[in-house]
Amino acid sequence: MELAEKLKRAASALDEAEAVVIGAGAGLSVSAGFEYSGERFHDNFSDFEEKYGFHDMYTGGFYPYHTPEEFWAYWSRYILINRYRDPPKPVYRRLLERVRDKDYFVITTNVDHCFQKAGFDKSRLFYTQGDYGLFQCSVPCHKKTYENEEIVLRMVQKQRGMKIPSELVPRCPVCGRPMAMNLRSDDRFVEDVGWHNASERYRKFLENCRKKRVVFLELGVGWNTPAIIKYPFWRFTQQNPAAIYICINPEAVCPDEIKQRSLLIDTDISALF
Repeated sequence: MELAEKLKRAASALDEAEAVVIGAGAGLSVSAGFEYSGERFHDNFSDFEEKYGFHDMYTGGFYPYHTPEEFWAYWSRYILINRYRDPPKPVYRRLLERVRDKDYFVITTNVDHCFQKAGFDKSRLFYTQGDYGLFQCSVPCHKKTYENEEIVLRMVQKQRGMKIPSELVPRCPVCGRPMAMNLRSDDRFVEDVGWHNASERYRKFLENCRKKRVVFLELGVGWNTPAIIKYPFWRFTQQNPAAIYICINPEAVCPDEIKQRSLLIDTDISALF
């Protein structure tokens, strides 16, 4: 099937859908301009690159900095540009325009908060892997997260020589140990009250549209964590004869069982919307 025909069918499926479930991975933010290497990296981290020798933001996040002052100088700048600034391209806003009048829900492994910044309803979002905008105890000694915008901005403003002042190093208000980003990387990830509430809203949404004409729209989801979005979308589509699975990704695939009700579109997401 030609690309133009696939896009026509995708548009028709969205128009006719009674519900839309959006599953978003890193590829969606990349299409919106959130590149972690190249020019964007050099514009924001050329000093770190020269001193420490890494060449992309992702690698910089795992660098073994000698002091917490260096660690938080890097991460505060990283959080500022990837969480509190808007992406260069309006992909998320255009996606919202496409589904605004639909009964929709979003599940995403992204932690950059682009959906909410674009205007998506917070009660219809489930960030499964955390949020750059939240801190948690690194132990953790308790199951609570803390918004970090104010302290991150102060870290960025006050850092000198790729170090922040020692008094700005964030510490847990309960046990006094270092704080960490609320990002899922091991069993210390805090699933707080907000996380569990969002998970329950997502479960109820799926339950309520079991027999509806629903489109499972997968955008930029890779193979790092297929059990969160990709595999469940395949299973939900197979279980509901009225469902359609649309995957927009250079590596778009699906099982034979749902091929007749699937659209696999290999194109740039930003150009599509």
